[in-house]
Amino acid sequence: MVKDDCLFCKIVAGTIPSQKVYEDDQILAFHDITPAAPVHVLLIPKKHIDSMNEVSQEDLPVIGHIHGVAIQLAKELGLDQSGYRLINNCGPDSGQAVQHLHYHLLGGANLGALTGISSSHA
Repeated sequence: MVKDDCLFCKIVAGTIPSQKVYEDDQILAFHDITPAAPVHVLLIPKKHIDSMNEVSQEDLPVIGHIHGVAIQLAKELGLDQSGYRLINNCGPDSGQAVQHLHYHLLGGANLGALTGISSSHA
């Protein structure tokens, strides 16, 4: 399932170009065009899912697959030893800007505190 008005569905379809780092029949990973870290890769399912809130039981295998590919990419991109984050934003308060489930793989520098609200997760 794809949505005609979805930015990430258009990237999956190839109508909007991306700098791919991984692709298979279920997921696509590509460099973010406005990186928040020296390495910033987005991992998305090819099936349109609005957010984590919309994940069904049948979608759980692709979520696991995304996590496995994130581990693989972290190694390939040299992040596995120094550290990285795998983030999923869900909903407006989290900053989810595109309504298509996606994960941010961030690394390549000291990323600092997890949020601006508290330094308890530095």
